[in-house]
Amino acid sequence: MEFTNLKTFIEVAKTGNLTRTADNLRVTPSAVSRRIKIMEEQYGYLLLDRSGPLLVPTEAGKLVFEKAQLLIQIEKELLCGLMNIRRTPKFSFGCTSAFGIAHLPEMLRGFMLVNAELNNLEFYFDMPDNLLQGLKDHTFDLAVIEHCEGLDLYGFTTFQLPEDEMIFVFSPLLLAGTKEITIDTLISQHLFIRKEGCCSSKLLGANMERIGRAVSEFSKVTVYDDMHIIIESAVKGHGIAYLSRSLVCDKIADGVLAAHSVRGFVQAKRRTLVLGDTARQEDATVKFAREILGYFGVPCELLTQPDVAV
Repeated sequence: MEFTNLKTFIEVAKTGNLTRTADNLRVTPSAVSRRIKIMEEQYGYLLLDRSGPLLVPTEAGKLVFEKAQLLIQIEKELLCGLMNIRRTPKFSFGCTSAFGIAHLPEMLRGFMLVNAELNNLEFYFDMPDNLLQGLKDHTFDLAVIEHCEGLDLYGFTTFQLPEDEMIFVFSPLLLAGTKEITIDTLISQHLFIRKEGCCSSKLLGANMERIGRAVSEFSKVTVYDDMHIIIESAVKGHGIAYLSRSLVCDKIADGVLAAHSVRGFVQAKRRTLVLGDTARQEDATVKFAREILGYFGVPCELLTQPDVAV
């Protein structure tokens, strides 16, 4: 049973509208529709009456709605109870996969050198919307969220980290001899990109729309959840990729990959360190937050005077 799908169904039942639900959950309407269809296939019943101007639960849907609310409440009580029985210093950290691959190994190396006694650490890679929800649900004590649009961080302690840059990368041999690389040059290639909902996909879609084009215009688009496969596909000359410069800066410096920025694109990807509302109660959490700030050259004393989103 997927709690994300249950939460989505509850929201649809309340709003009666896919688009409004998508806005509330910060996902696309197609993602909302897909989650509902997965549930209907799983249970073998239509859960929504789609014949009217508003989506309303069917008889089966009313039952699912009622029980789903109980399950979500049980989940919240479970998480709250687990928070209360923590006996060893620990923290749960979440970040986007691009950030984790590019920076987490080096951060952890420095952190564990001076905090070797810590052994109850949890690290998760997830999409921005899920990271934010995880902070609200206390799944994460702190998170680094990469995002291209504003986030509703009301009540959270936040620190702005240096921005990353989104670029197209490809094997130098792929476009060898091309005098000028234009958006049409890139569109003629096979594009490798991460799944729907991640920051790179959102930013590429917004940028293409900004210049009057669409992602669907690329000759072929392949979606991978694994960032390593995307990078390897570009290195081998199978096509182009749109990703964070920090992921491939070494390969660009070594000449293994070439990079290109499109005129008219917004290249910057924002990064925000967000502390959950109980983070300061855990010494290990504060220590790791200081490690992140120090890694990026952000004065650690700022941790005593954070920004609080309002």
